[in-house]
Amino acid sequence: QVQLVESGGGSVQPGGSLRLSCAASGSIFSFAAMAWYRQAPGKSRELLATSSSGGSTIYVDSVKGRFTISRDNAKNTLYLQMNSLKPEDTAVYYCSARIDYVDYWGQGTQVTVSS
Repeated sequence: QVQLVESGGGSVQPGGSLRLSCAASGSIFSFAAMAWYRQAPGKSRELLATSSSGGSTIYVDSVKGRFTISRDNAKNTLYLQMNSLKPEDTAVYYCSARIDYVDYWGQGTQVTVSS
């Protein structure tokens, strides 16, 4: 069983930055395809960025150039650096791991961007 715990959310003004972390249990983190999602009120969950076990990354257009996904396999931790935040970035942010075709999810962390 894989457990994921997100942290680092909070409230920030437009234009500000936050760094989210996702700590994973177990020693198989380095083999997992990881991703960050978010879900705003009344909307479906949206994929933001992915990080393969080989280190390649993919971003959706809405966050490209503002968000950076990274991973530290020695610490079993996934990160999402978020810069130039906008009010429309307000959502609950989730990390996920895909291992052997099974998806695991964290509990989410709230990010609120407001002046």
